Amino acid sequence: MNVLRTPEHRFSNLSGYPFEPRYVELDSLRIHYVDENPHAGDPVLLMHGEPSWSFLYRKMIPLLAEAGHRVVAPDLVGFGRSDKPASQSDYTYQGHIEWMTDWLAEVDLRDVTLVCQDWGTLIGLRLAAADPDRFARIVVANGVLPTGDERTPVAFRAWRAFVRWSPRFPVGWILRMGCKTPLPPEVVAGYEAPFPGPAYLAGALAFPQLVPTRTEDPASAANRVAWQVLERWEKPFLTAFSDGDPIMRGIERVFQRRVPGALGQPHTIIEGAGHFLQEDRGPELARVTLDFIRANP
Repeated sequence: MNVLRTPEHRFSNLSGYPFEPRYVELDSLRIHYVDENPHAGDPVLLMHGEPSWSFLYRKMIPLLAEAGHRVVAPDLVGFGRSDKPASQSDYTYQGHIEWMTDWLAEVDLRDVTLVCQDWGTLIGLRLAAADPDRFARIVVANGVLPTGDERTPVAFRAWRAFVRWSPRFPVGWILRMGCKTPLPPEVVAGYEAPFPGPAYLAGALAFPQLVPTRTEDPASAANRVAWQVLERWEKPFLTAFSDGDPIMRGIERVFQRRVPGALGQPHTIIEGAGHFLQEDRGPELARVTLDFIRANP
């Protein structure tokens, strides 16, 4: 496996992202994570999706840490400061699960409040279902756990086709299109920082093709097993979706209907936010998360 590592200078002086980098070495891969307030209890685990990285949570991390929580935000393999295998064939759904399972065991978080969005949900919910004793609460924000049994949204099919056939993968433009608020140039530069050239984009290009959209997909059976766990999940479970995400709109009702721990929770629709609601309304999502934790000690 040919593995690329984004040069450190690409991450110098990022807007609103002063966090000290921390790393876990797993065989030939280095995984980066933010770990603010590391000696506090009740960790909050923030998991990002595509094509973002922990930079997406920069507006939330200080607020959660100031409230007394340990705040941990990893970069998935292929993203952010984490290493980037150079071939799309190096990436599989199961491979991502194994990388993050090993990372979680190394960091050894307990009593976790998981906050997950986009691919952070596809991976994060699998981690929770596989090791539920580590997790105390879950917040799903604009995310899904597909098995291929459900109808694939038209907007996602269009997105997947774009990634497959477009000669370019313009990270900054994608983030702009996924937000309701304008992104200043320095923020766009922050999202583009991990990808100094096309060779670094293999993980981002692979992700859309790894989403299970057919019942016979390689990941479908494992996701069905995870759903069996979630359908018995009685720990607190909250949905905090945005009002402006054409791909995820309405999916929150699936979790509310199928997960017992979602019963009676103050599920939230965050207004004025697109797919990347952490960017559009990060402080509001942090407040919703803190209120949820306080109400479910």
